[in-house]
Amino acid sequence: MAGFSLKGFVAIFLLILLLLCYNFEVCEARRGKHWKQRRLPASSLAKKKGKGKSGGGSHNNHHGGGGGGAKPAPPAPSPSPCPSNNSMFNVLDFGAKGDGVTDDTKAFEDAWMAACQVEASTVKVPSDYAFLVGPISFSGPYCQPNIIFQLDGTIVAPTNSKIWSSGLLWWIEFTKLKGITIQGQGTIEGRGSIWWSQSEPDNEPINEDLDMKMPSIKPTALRFYGSYNVTVTGITIQNSPQCHLKFDNCEAVHVFNMSVTSPGDSLNTDGIHLQNSKDVAIHHCNLSCGDDCISIQTGCNGVKIHNVNCGPGHGISIGGLGRDDTKACVSNITVQDVNMYGTMTGVRIKTWQGGSGSVQNIRFSNIRVSEVQTPIVIDQFYCDRSSCKNQTNAVALSSIAYESIKGTYTVKPVHLACSDNTPCSDISLNEIELQPMQEHYHMYDPFCWQAFGELYTPTVPPIFCLQNGKPTSNRILSDHDIC
Repeated sequence: MAGFSLKGFVAIFLLILLLLCYNFEVCEARRGKHWKQRRLPASSLAKKKGKGKSGGGSHNNHHGGGGGGAKPAPPAPSPSPCPSNNSMFNVLDFGAKGDGVTDDTKAFEDAWMAACQVEASTVKVPSDYAFLVGPISFSGPYCQPNIIFQLDGTIVAPTNSKIWSSGLLWWIEFTKLKGITIQGQGTIEGRGSIWWSQSEPDNEPINEDLDMKMPSIKPTALRFYGSYNVTVTGITIQNSPQCHLKFDNCEAVHVFNMSVTSPGDSLNTDGIHLQNSKDVAIHHCNLSCGDDCISIQTGCNGVKIHNVNCGPGHGISIGGLGRDDTKACVSNITVQDVNMYGTMTGVRIKTWQGGSGSVQNIRFSNIRVSEVQTPIVIDQFYCDRSSCKNQTNAVALSSIAYESIKGTYTVKPVHLACSDNTPCSDISLNEIELQPMQEHYHMYDPFCWQAFGELYTPTVPPIFCLQNGKPTSNRILSDHDIC
């Protein structure tokens, strides 16, 4: 009886152990199933539906033919932190050739239309290809936010004058988007030499290949309009017909680690142009062009520029403001830690006679100039026409600080020409040290007119022409003048 009891006890124990092991395996199997669903949904779904033969490209089957006799693709690599395939839209998958000759505009449009529907998607322009793309607009406002335009190849502008016959203001445009990023190591090549002319501005350049005139209106290479949270980084924009990179009515703009390259004699080829935009940061950029490295127009507020190399070009400018009796408002601009080489001006504010509004709270700090014609400029008599009529109204300039501006000049160290009716006020000069480049240059002394402010340290050369204190004849600004 005792033996039977021992055998029965052993049998019961084994039965209990078997049940425990079975439940443990079931739990582990269930936990494994949930883990796979969290980490590998795309791969699991593809295996279940038998779609592993596509090679992993979510859009290859749109254009690849998908013939039944094709050999299976090799196994896909293990997952990586890169965007999943269903959010990557390669222009090659939409029919782009990338040979620099075939018109790839339609492929870019189709890739954008697909990416537009997916939040945080990526339009990929791969390296080692040159894509000929005509005027194109990547438009919202119904696109999903946070789209990335990954530019690693080259986008080339057409030179056929028929494509530009309507005189477009831009070539590549991104408009009414939230969270748009252009990044990569690629290039936007504007082929602007066919537009540039050394003759009078009214003469139209000739496209010699087609023996046809190019339009007098020259397009901006890359333009952003009405967009929020815009980032441009890594890319190069070169040889634009006119302005290289423009932001209009944008907010929260970040531009860094990018380059602009055009000859110093290319007309009106501003590097970066800002208008009606606020909360802008531009830094660690190399800008070489034929006009202002950075130009700031009306409606800009909260702009910070630092660690920028400028040259050749016309320097960094606020203006021209108030053209054709218009109102201009610019405030809270900081330009610091900038190097300028061989530019026409250094830091400049330029306004037209007859304008209204104000420029205030401007700070230029730690500017290094080398062989710059005139490093410090205020010109309230700006005119780029053959003649301009004298007018009394002017954009009011106040609270402008120049700090630690040092280096060499070739024509004149300082030029402060302010309005008779609305003199400049609260100009401050601190640690200004500007030496003539070579004695054989025809040098001019510092010039001031209706400029009021304070010298905080002795300057080189001495700037005796700045009037101390505030102007006594400053007119009272009307509601129309106040920003």
